[in-house]
Amino acid sequence: MDARAIIARIRDGAVPSAEELRWFAAGLASGGITDAQAGAFAMAVLLKGLGEAGRVALTTGMRDSGHVLDWAMPGPVLDKHSTGGIGDCVSLLLAPALAACGAYVPMISGRGLGHTGGTLDKLEAIPGFRTGLSEEALRAQVKEVRCAIVAASAEIAPADRRLYAIRDVTGTVESIDLITASILSKKLAAGLEALVLDVKCGSGAFMKTLPEAEALARALVSTAQGAGCMTSALITDMTQPLATAAGNALEVIEVMETLTGTSVNAALWDLTAALGGEALALGGLAADPEDGAGRIAQALESGAAAEWFGRMVAAQGGPADFVDRWPDRLPAAPVTREVPSLGAGYVTAIDGEALGLAVVGLGGGRQREGDRVNPSVGLSDLAGIGEEIGAGDPLCLVQAASEAAAAAAVAQVQAAYRLSPEAPEDPPLILGRIG
Repeated sequence: MDARAIIARIRDGAVPSAEELRWFAAGLASGGITDAQAGAFAMAVLLKGLGEAGRVALTTGMRDSGHVLDWAMPGPVLDKHSTGGIGDCVSLLLAPALAACGAYVPMISGRGLGHTGGTLDKLEAIPGFRTGLSEEALRAQVKEVRCAIVAASAEIAPADRRLYAIRDVTGTVESIDLITASILSKKLAAGLEALVLDVKCGSGAFMKTLPEAEALARALVSTAQGAGCMTSALITDMTQPLATAAGNALEVIEVMETLTGTSVNAALWDLTAALGGEALALGGLAADPEDGAGRIAQALESGAAAEWFGRMVAAQGGPADFVDRWPDRLPAAPVTREVPSLGAGYVTAIDGEALGLAVVGLGGGRQREGDRVNPSVGLSDLAGIGEEIGAGDPLCLVQAASEAAAAAAVAQVQAAYRLSPEAPEDPPLILGRIG
C-alpha cells in the first residue's frame, strides 16, 4: 500500500479500493500516515468525493481503527445523533425515554462545535457529572441504568480524531464524505443495532438549505446501512432555536421542566417522540414509528423518563436528588438583562447562527480549543417565529458573567431578529424522512 498513490487516485477522480481506504484509516490511527498526507487526502476527498462504496469503506475503516464495543443485552442497543443546532437538547430527553421503553443507549456525544451547542457541555453544567467514563464503566452503567451519555474514549475511532484535527486546519470540514465518516465511525464503534439521525436544516444549522440537508441525510443513511446498522433520518427545522433557551445550564433547566411536567416545551417533546419512535421501530420495540412515538410520549408523561434520567445522573457522579432538587443544583449567571426589540411586528426570521455565536461570546462555548466553558451563561425566554413583539418588548433575556458581556450580547441578539407587519406561517418541525 502507498499513501501517495491512494491520494493521487482520488485527486484524479478515481476511487481507491476498500482495502486501500481501510489501510489509510489504520495509518491515520497508528501515525503511519503523515499530517501532510492526511491533509492532502482530505482535500482530494473534498474536491472529488469517494462515492457510496468509498464512504462505506472509509467509515468502517475508521470505525475499526480502535475498539468496537459489543453487547449482550436483553434489549436492543440504540442511539441517536444530531448534526447540531441551537437549543437542541433532545439527547437529554431521548436517552432516558428510550431506556424507559426497554432499549439500551450507549450515547457517545460531543462538545460544542462552532456556533452549535454540545451535549457533553450541557450535562457538565450538572455539578459532579462525569462524561469521561472508561469502557468498563460504560459497560457496567449501560447494563445497570440502560443509558449513558459520554465522550468518546481515546480507543474509540482514533482515526477520526486524527483526521478531524487535520480537517479543522485545512479547510476541509465541509466534505459530506468526511462528515459522514466522522459521525458514523464513532457511532458504529459503540456497537449499535440501530441508529436514528436528526439532520438539522436552517439558519442555526451547518446545512442551511433543504437540498444540502437531504444530501447529508442520504449519505449518512446509506453509509450506515452499508456498514450493517439499521438507520433512518429525520430532516428537522433549525430556522429558530428548538428550545426557548440557548446555553448549557439554561437548556438543562428546559429539559428538567419538560421531564418533570412543570413547563413542557412542545417542540422538544414532539421531536423527542418522533426520533424515539423511529429508534424503537428500528430496534423492534414498536410496530412502527407512530407506535414508537406514542411509547416515548408515555414515558415522558408518566415520569418514567425522568426517573431514568435521575439514575443516569447519579451513576455519572451528579446529585442523587437531581430530579427533585434541580433548581437548587444548577449554576446561575450574576447578570441578567432584557434584550429590547428595536421595532414592532411579528418575528419572521431568526439568524440562529448569530444567536449561537452570541452564546459563545458570553463564554457558553469555545472560541479556541481548550477554552473553559461557563455553564451559567446564555440566552433564555427567546421569542420564536410568529410571535408578535412591540417596540421595546424583550426578544429574550441575556444571562451573562459581566455587564460588558451582556451589552455585547444584547446587540448581537437584536441584529439576529427580523420583524414584519404580517404574521408568517409557522415552520414545520419535521421537513422530511430518509430511510
